Amino acid sequence: MALSFHAPAAQATPRMIASEIYRHSHYGDWHPLRVPRVSTVLDLTRALGWLPETHYISSPRAKPAALTGFHTPRYVAALQAAEAAHNVSPETRARHALGTPSNPVFKEMYRRPATSAGASLLAGELLARGGVIYSPAGGTHHGMPDRANGFCYLNDPVLAIQSLRRNGAQRIAYVDIDAHHADGVEYAFANDPDTLLISVHEANRWPRTGALTDCGVGQVFNLPVPAGLNDDDMALIRDALILPLVAKFRPDAIVLQCGADAVTEDPQSRLALSNNAHWAIVAALRNLSPRYLVLGGGGYNPWSVGRLWTGVWATLQGIEIPDHLPTTGQDVLRSLVWETPQKRRSPEPHWITTLRDSSRYGAISEDTRSGVYVLQQRVRAWV
Repeated sequence: MALSFHAPAAQATPRMIASEIYRHSHYGDWHPLRVPRVSTVLDLTRALGWLPETHYISSPRAKPAALTGFHTPRYVAALQAAEAAHNVSPETRARHALGTPSNPVFKEMYRRPATSAGASLLAGELLARGGVIYSPAGGTHHGMPDRANGFCYLNDPVLAIQSLRRNGAQRIAYVDIDAHHADGVEYAFANDPDTLLISVHEANRWPRTGALTDCGVGQVFNLPVPAGLNDDDMALIRDALILPLVAKFRPDAIVLQCGADAVTEDPQSRLALSNNAHWAIVAALRNLSPRYLVLGGGGYNPWSVGRLWTGVWATLQGIEIPDHLPTTGQDVLRSLVWETPQKRRSPEPHWITTLRDSSRYGAISEDTRSGVYVLQQRVRAWV
């Protein structure tokens, strides 16, 4: 079935928005986001010759006023003050969830998320006439208007959708394949008939929202999936649910949150995808809208997230992913360190020598089939 109905985004040269702020910035030596991620993508794509300067945009930092399209001025001011003081009061911690184990105080706690927010805001402007933008530092989908939430201080996907709308995209499809439910994005748009929300996430995983029955005003489609979700499960979800639903919605823009924490090697989920499953969704959505923004998200194993997100860029560029990485690429992956104060993790050999995982096929679970079926009935009844 042919699903393309717009002047395809495939006609445009993809551009990547990123920043060097992520290279030396992290949440603390004990935090899951202590690992290098965006810097790995930059180093690996450049080592492979895939990121000429003409395709790269250095991300601006969003000004405080630009963040108040979703976040409260009081919260933005509290986030800035916490960075400046490198401390928070008990009152600020209680009200805004800053200085908690999930959302700690660290040196760049305002500048870092304001940079990923700046990338999303800029992406909406750059896509005014169509195209493809990739922002691997984006995808912080848990942030709430007045508080940090789930490692997310700001909600750049919400800001991206708002920016796209200001720049001519009325109907926007947001697809989220992170292992965790997109609770902050749903909070923002659950009652907006011009925003389609699709979230595929692990059942009974924090934040334990996004039930199959949660549907807002009819544009919210949540699919909680069981532990062990494999590539065949995701292929069914892609072909039987995501693609027909997006095609029926006929969006002016698509935002894909491509969290890398749903692969087998990631410590923050119990899902069992290979990176091939993500790349197949990236490719399949590309021609369903004239504007296409791909964001990062979760991902807590530096080798798996770096390889997956580098492959996203190759997919958007139409570059054939080699079976074996050249020495320059291997050197980037070999230099990564993943450790806690108690332990250093050693990479598997294929995490160094390849980008592409072996496909992880398997029987499609009845939970997946039944969830897809329930949502298909809603799609058929949806006008």
